[in-house]
Amino acid sequence: MRWALVKVCLAVTAMVVVAFAVPLGMVVQEMASDRAFSNAERQAATIGPTLSITTDPVQLRKAVESTQMGAARRMAVHVPAIGTSAPVEIGGGWAGERAVAETRRIGRATTASVAGGGSALLQPTALGSGDIAVVEIFVPESEVSNGVTTAWLILAGVALALIVGSVGVADRLGARLVRPAERLADAAHQLGEGRLGARVPEAGPKELRSAAVAFNAMADQVVELLANERELAADLSHRLRTPLTVLRLNAASLGDGPAADQTRAAVEQLEREVDTIIRTAREQRPATGLAAGAGGNAGCDASEVIRDRMAFWSALAEDEGREVRLAGVDRTVRIPVARPELAAALDAMLGNVFRHTPEGTPFAVDVHDASDAVIVLVSDAGPGIDDPDAALRRGNDGARDGSTGLGLDIVRRVAESTGGDVRLGRSVLGGTEVRVWIALDGRDRSRGRGGVGGVRVRRGRRKRRGQAK
Repeated sequence: MRWALVKVCLAVTAMVVVAFAVPLGMVVQEMASDRAFSNAERQAATIGPTLSITTDPVQLRKAVESTQMGAARRMAVHVPAIGTSAPVEIGGGWAGERAVAETRRIGRATTASVAGGGSALLQPTALGSGDIAVVEIFVPESEVSNGVTTAWLILAGVALALIVGSVGVADRLGARLVRPAERLADAAHQLGEGRLGARVPEAGPKELRSAAVAFNAMADQVVELLANERELAADLSHRLRTPLTVLRLNAASLGDGPAADQTRAAVEQLEREVDTIIRTAREQRPATGLAAGAGGNAGCDASEVIRDRMAFWSALAEDEGREVRLAGVDRTVRIPVARPELAAALDAMLGNVFRHTPEGTPFAVDVHDASDAVIVLVSDAGPGIDDPDAALRRGNDGARDGSTGLGLDIVRRVAESTGGDVRLGRSVLGGTEVRVWIALDGRDRSRGRGGVGGVRVRRGRRKRRGQAK
């Protein structure tokens, strides 16, 4: 579109230049010719008074030589025979006898081309006897075209300047029209790729401003719909999965017997059904980023969310005799993650602690606020994980019974949505440590970080729906 506008402007400007510059150049050329021949006519008229008085060759020659053209040997006088007097020829002439005779016959000024270049002006002049003498002035080509070349060069320069200027103006106007359209297309691609923070500046022509307003309203609506969906999924996880964990732990303490076995089997069946519901809800979610920066002003206080969830889990920890340590949550720590997402990730990690460690096993939650990232550590004093790679794969695939694949996968997606990652390793308490790195500036800082003995959840292209997760 931009180059099309430039081409159109170039064509229009070129046509305008040709329409005006060429006729103007021809007018300049005609004016130069008229000026040269008018000057020749004035010079021819200077000898007229002498011819009206005398036709004596000596007097005529003196009169001719006293004129500017005569001194330059560019004037000739042709006097016909009068009575018994012979014809008088002063200066020889350039046009030839036939041109002189024709001019004398028609009685008005004529011009004739000269073989060696230039032109000759033939001006008839009446004599006292009633005969016609012809005064001939040679006009060289340099006088006929005097100033014409300069005029053409000036016109060409002006034409070139007009064309270049019009192309520049058209390019700027085209850029002003195209840039908003390009921004709109780029934002549409970003939104299609899952970057929900894509917005279009409402600038440019009226039509494109209207399109930008409509696009931004659509994107805000998409973000709102996805936020509502995430709230529902997180609420389902909080309301069902956590109480099921408590039921399963209580059922494990019922001892042996048919009633206890039936209770445990019912809890497991209910847990599988809930896992199926959660997995189905997850499969219906588009592969979009979970960072709360989509709206530009979302996010949460990590310390406040951790304190809230720890208040929930502390009751169960007290029942099981677990010692809990909480550190780094005494000050505000803002992160670019929505509150429901962080809460779901914390519940997933704490639920794993209660599920995979014996009762009475202590655990800790630490928050470290760095300049470019926030690190959340969930560690326990349990038996640890023999194969962290396998644990991560189990957390991602959702293939085994009793697991939706939402555990570590929820945590991973929350971290990766900010440019961070998740690592599993050995904690200072002797058991498992889950290290969640949440980047604050959106850049991928997974390369080159520490974490001795840790296994990082590798980032990769999200699978399409229906493929293994």
